[in-house]
Amino acid sequence: MPSTTFTPRALLLDMDGTLVNSDAVVERCWRRWAEAYGLDQTEVLRVAHGRQGQATMAVLLPDRPMEVNLAENDRMLAEEKADTEGVVPIPGAPAFLAALAGLPHALVTSADAPLARIRMAAAGLPLPPVLVTAESVGASKPDPEGFLKGAAALGFAPGDCLAFEDSAAGIAAAHAAGMPVIGIGPRAAAHHPTAHAATLEALTITPNPTGTLTVTVG
Repeated sequence: MPSTTFTPRALLLDMDGTLVNSDAVVERCWRRWAEAYGLDQTEVLRVAHGRQGQATMAVLLPDRPMEVNLAENDRMLAEEKADTEGVVPIPGAPAFLAALAGLPHALVTSADAPLARIRMAAAGLPLPPVLVTAESVGASKPDPEGFLKGAAALGFAPGDCLAFEDSAAGIAAAHAAGMPVIGIGPRAAAHHPTAHAATLEALTITPNPTGTLTVTVG
């Protein structure tokens, strides 16, 4: 497959499924939730990846008041923060983040800040200098707000940024923000990212004298 090259000025990185493999925890929590409500576990997991918990609940239980979803999401977040068994880095994540040291990049995640810190630490990964977390936004992915805030925090226009995502909701959010998106891993391939990489090991990052970055996939 031929390589694909981008020349952004900044990178916006999803966490779960993109930098950190937390599927074991996510699936344990959401399978329990699905069972409690008599919902199909596969469908629940399809919706849950990439979204804030209360947004997932709103899709799956559309008639339930949002304040109930928010309260239940708080309980689920507590469960997720206490459970790091099986949380590991996505292949290539340590070297990928090391290559970004000193370059403009931000974490844009549907996790809240405490959960982001717990999962990045559990995976042995450094936190990017800028965090856009659940507390930072009024709307969950697939809304573009998180990516737009990440671009603004780094001081760049959305079109000067390149997003990295694994989920349908995240890829849709990046497209809606007006930026190209590299899909990472098998889950991303079906959701029409601008380019796709099997793992972060397929990427190379090279800083340019002009202030851009050359990002090559493949």
